[in-house]
Amino acid sequence: MAQFKDRRAAGRILARELSAYAGRSDVLVFALPRGGVPVAYEVALALNASLDIFIVRKLGLPGHEELAIGALASGGIRVLNEDIVHALNISEKMIDLVAEQELEELRRREHSYRGDRPALDARDKTIILVDDGLATGASMRAAVTGVRTQNPARIVIAVPTAAPETRQAFEFEVDEIVCVMTPEPFMGVGRWYEDFSQVSDEEVRVLLEAATRQFLHG
Repeated sequence: MAQFKDRRAAGRILARELSAYAGRSDVLVFALPRGGVPVAYEVALALNASLDIFIVRKLGLPGHEELAIGALASGGIRVLNEDIVHALNISEKMIDLVAEQELEELRRREHSYRGDRPALDARDKTIILVDDGLATGASMRAAVTGVRTQNPARIVIAVPTAAPETRQAFEFEVDEIVCVMTPEPFMGVGRWYEDFSQVSDEEVRVLLEAATRQFLHG
C-alpha cells in the first residue's frame, strides 16, 4: 500500500525528521533531479535553507543502455562500476565517449534548470542530499562522491523511502542517513507513492525559482 500521496507530501513528512537542521545558516539542500526536486523543495522550505540541484547521469553501456557502467555527477565527477568494466573488458575509449555525451547533457540540464544562477558552494557546509527514494543507490553514490570533492563539513542523505540493504550500506558512507521508511520487500521506489508521475523540466525550474525567491524574501 502506498505511503505517500505524492513527492511533495513525502517531502513534508521527511522535513519533520530533519527538524534538527532547521534555521541553520550552514545547511544547504541539494536535490537529485528530477524526482528529488519536489521532495527537496518541501524540505528546504521547512528548514528555511537554500535549495540547489545536483545532477547525476548514468553512464550506460552502448547498445545496452540500461546497464550502468558508472555515473557522472555535477562538477565533472566520474564514478565507474569497476566490476562491470573489468568483467566486460570495456575500453577507456568507450567510457570516454559515453561520458562525453552524458557530460554535454548534464551541462545542458544544469543551465536549463538553474539558468544563470551560480551553483551553491558546498565548502564547509552541511549538505542534505535529497531524492524521492533509494533502490540500488547508484545515483546517490555518485552524488555523494561529487559533493565530497567540494569539502563540505557534513553530508546527510535524506529520502522518504529506501531498500533496507541500500540504507544500511550508506550508513558507512555518509555522516547521517534520514529515511522515513525501509519497507521489506521493497519492490521499487514508485510502489510507495500514490502519484509517482514523471517530474517535468519545467516543474524543476519553477520549484527552484520559487525556493530561491522564498529564501531571499521569506
